[in-house]
Amino acid sequence: MTVAKSAYLVLDCAEPVELASFYAELLGGEIRYGANPDFVEVVSEGGVHLAVRRDHGYAPPSWPRPDDSLQSHLHILVANGDMDEAEREAVGLGARPIDTKDNGGPRDTRLYADPAGHSFTLAVSGNESADNEPIGH
Repeated sequence: MTVAKSAYLVLDCAEPVELASFYAELLGGEIRYGANPDFVEVVSEGGVHLAVRRDHGYAPPSWPRPDDSLQSHLHILVANGDMDEAEREAVGLGARPIDTKDNGGPRDTRLYADPAGHSFTLAVSGNESADNEPIGH
C-alpha cells in the first residue's frame, strides 16, 4: 500500500503574507492561512499549490550573478499570444524583469524576480525549449 502524498514548493521570505498575495494574484489562486502565521499557502482550482514561509534571517537569492547557479525557480506557462499581457500583470504586481537581453522581438520565455527576489519564468505553453532549458544559462 502506498501512502497518499502531496507536494508543493515552499519559498522562504521575510514577509509571507505579502509574497503569498503576489503569487495568488499572479496565478489566480487564493491564500490559505493555517495555525502557523509564518506559513501561508497559495492554491487554485487550476492545480497551483505553493507555500510561503517566513525566514527571520532571509536574504534574497543572489542569482543571476555568473558565479551562482539557478537553484530552483517557478516556470509559469501562458497561452501563445498572452505573453505581453502576462508580463504587464507580473510587473504591475511587483515583479522585476531579470532577463533583459534580446528584447528586439517576440520571445517565448521571460525571466523575473518576485518581490522577495526569487526568480520565475513566464513561458509560452507548448514551447519545447521553454519547458526544458533554464533561462540565462
